[in-house]
Amino acid sequence: MSTYVYGITASSHPELPEGMTGVGEPARPVRVLSAGPLAAVVSDAPEDLRPKRRDLLAHQNVLAETGAAGCILPMRFGSVAADDDSVTQVLTERSEHYQERLRELDGKVEYNVKATHVEEAVLHLVMAEHAEVRSLAEANRKSGGGSYDDKIRLGEMVAATVKAREAQDASEVQSALTPTAAAVSVGPESTGWLVNVSFLVARDTAERFLAAVEQVRDSHSHLDLRVNGPLPPYSFVEPGPAEPAGSTAGADAGAQ
Repeated sequence: MSTYVYGITASSHPELPEGMTGVGEPARPVRVLSAGPLAAVVSDAPEDLRPKRRDLLAHQNVLAETGAAGCILPMRFGSVAADDDSVTQVLTERSEHYQERLRELDGKVEYNVKATHVEEAVLHLVMAEHAEVRSLAEANRKSGGGSYDDKIRLGEMVAATVKAREAQDASEVQSALTPTAAAVSVGPESTGWLVNVSFLVARDTAERFLAAVEQVRDSHSHLDLRVNGPLPPYSFVEPGPAEPAGSTAGADAGAQ
């Protein structure tokens, strides 16, 4: 039977709570596979696993309960290995790497920050900051809307300035938050988001990070800034001893 992998921890990690269960219906019992100084938190893998809310939450809960007692390297939802032996083999082969990551991530959590423009607010900002755009818009208004060519030209100018503002805002958000984080991981571009960045933050400095987020909100009122966390540090762990069988994990899985 294939093996579902939740995360990797030290073999000295405290025992799991009795009766812990994970993904599946019925929920599969969670167990530990040890390989020298490392251990993997696993269960049997359900057939036809899909990222349903119940299983996403079960995955998160196993990581949260295990992580409360010590550092765990979280695997993404849907990480499935061929069998138990495949898991322990990878733990043995990459032992030094995983031990280094456990040391580096101990006491740290992930915050994912996404941002998009508030359309009306950013248009007001563009008009205020760009005299050429403002002049053409005013000229079109006075002439009853302007000619077809003038409307096209205005639309192109507005689109170009908004695009430039997106790049500027993305840079400013990341620059403002990076000093409060131990590491940064830029996520894949996604439609509608001009910022999708994860920050690795020490638990004891989380308040400073969140205060920096509020400062960005105050100084960039034309942004819709969303923060998801604290999360297990998905974005700062390289692929583990399994391949994701499903979809959506990491920072996004925590938002389900």
